[in-house]
Amino acid sequence: MEYRVLGRSGLKVSEISLGCWAIGGPSWRDGSPVGWSGNDDNESLAGLRRAHELGINHLDTADVYGDGHSERVIGQFLKDVPRESVVVASKVGWFRGTAPNAMQPVHIRHQLEQTLTNLGTDYVDLYYFHNSNFGPDDQYLEEAADTMRELQKEGKVRVIGQSAYSYADFMRVCPVTRPEVLQFNYNAFGNEFDQQGTNLFQWAEQENLGMVLFGPLAQGLLLDKFDPENPPQFGEGDIRSTNQSYSKERLLEIRRQLQPLKEHFGSATQELVRAAIQYALAQSPNACVIPGFKNTRQVESNAEAAGRPLQAQEVELIKQAFRRG
Repeated sequence: MEYRVLGRSGLKVSEISLGCWAIGGPSWRDGSPVGWSGNDDNESLAGLRRAHELGINHLDTADVYGDGHSERVIGQFLKDVPRESVVVASKVGWFRGTAPNAMQPVHIRHQLEQTLTNLGTDYVDLYYFHNSNFGPDDQYLEEAADTMRELQKEGKVRVIGQSAYSYADFMRVCPVTRPEVLQFNYNAFGNEFDQQGTNLFQWAEQENLGMVLFGPLAQGLLLDKFDPENPPQFGEGDIRSTNQSYSKERLLEIRRQLQPLKEHFGSATQELVRAAIQYALAQSPNACVIPGFKNTRQVESNAEAAGRPLQAQEVELIKQAFRRG
């Protein structure tokens, strides 16, 4: 396993870390599915233990993942390993309970205490604002930022992070939240974060901020593991059930786009895993990736891509495969 330092935060993490959303299981938010189906707690725990054996030291979860279930599974795992051997990240911002907004300061403090209880620890290494929704006209933004810094002074949070879903949102809230680590969605399909004028990688490097990239495998879409003639069906409470990318038409388009990659890297799923993960890692030396998992096999597959960087021309080949026409 290779390791990277997340910018000025000083956190040293495995370049391939673990996203722990899927092990939270099915869940809903305001009537919409926001979880994952098909998880098993025993398999989740086995995966966490195998990851630790392989040198994966960074676990990313959130209060909303299974409404605390992901955190509680990680809490079981943490009983069996030295706490200092794991960088634990969690988030606040999507689960608001009875608060008017999830970023209301008293709610942030409550959620962190619940997160610490779930995890069975007295601090988190990295605590994110999970989004940029700080209420109408950002009414809770300054108070929320102050609260997070108070929690940091109390020793309950080591590093403050900011997750968001657009360049404009990062630019709006980061001057106030002053994060040392950013988290955002990025994979070989590309998005605004690698475009001129909205290149978050460039801005983060200028500011010496760490970057944690979720979705490097695009929820399996970059692995060509779904049959377009028999599109996958997902269980209740699974966020993928509302994703049109799993339609026959989109799966056929992605298969066509993947053809140059298969010709170069090979058609085996493992080679596509490596290509996708290392493409994301190639964007910045201050970035790590957090692919999700449900079992030991997936953990091992992701970890196998470590330490196998792409050459510059391979990065360009992948970029072109998904940007043409």
